[in-house]
Amino acid sequence: MRDIMRFVAKTASSLLLMTLVLSVGAVSLAQKDEKKIAKKAEEAQKASDVFTEIMNVSDKAIPQGLLDKSEAIAVFPGVVKGGFIVGARGGHGVISRRIPGGWSAPAFFNLGGGSVGLQIGASKTDFVLLFMNTGALEGLMKDKFEIGGEGSVAAGPVGRSTSATTDAQLKAQILSYSRSKGAFAGLEIKGVVIDPDNDDNTAVYGKKAAEVLSQTQPVTTEQAPAGVRIFPRTLARYSTRR
Repeated sequence: MRDIMRFVAKTASSLLLMTLVLSVGAVSLAQKDEKKIAKKAEEAQKASDVFTEIMNVSDKAIPQGLLDKSEAIAVFPGVVKGGFIVGARGGHGVISRRIPGGWSAPAFFNLGGGSVGLQIGASKTDFVLLFMNTGALEGLMKDKFEIGGEGSVAAGPVGRSTSATTDAQLKAQILSYSRSKGAFAGLEIKGVVIDPDNDDNTAVYGKKAAEVLSQTQPVTTEQAPAGVRIFPRTLARYSTRR
């Protein structure tokens, strides 16, 4: 009888210890996710600020016709470019796709790329990309998507009154823009790789980028954490299809 009681007591102690370990692990994971969500909310806010500032410059903004035709918009604020002889660029950003009545929750992506040449110094640049068709958008769901490789790209025209039927828009899957030192202009970029940051997407949504931006069941703005809703709501202020 005593042996049975000892066995029961030992088993109960082991179960209690396991429960405590699992509880501590769950709390740590929740805290980690909260920190990531807060960090991604900051990134969404920065991307929203960049887009708002660009669109508020009337003579240099993205043409409204092109904006309304786009299927997704990416903003990578403060991308760092620098190096000595061999240069590199890198940054983080958000992408929302168009859904009925607005825009999806933003998925989180990394932007990187390199170049070789005589260069020295460093700079920060804001990038805005318009994905003009679903084909270009679906290419993002791969592990790595190279601009100028899988997706044809052209420098986007600027100016609200610029026609939406430009040669660039008709031929390119992606229209690219950049803002550096206050100057905003179309920029043809090649060799830049965009890949999903699925560690952060999973921490924020419990889903990968392909699920967040799913063509059939995307994550809506209302389903996203409050802090990251600022980006799709900012896009909706400037372009919403009925």
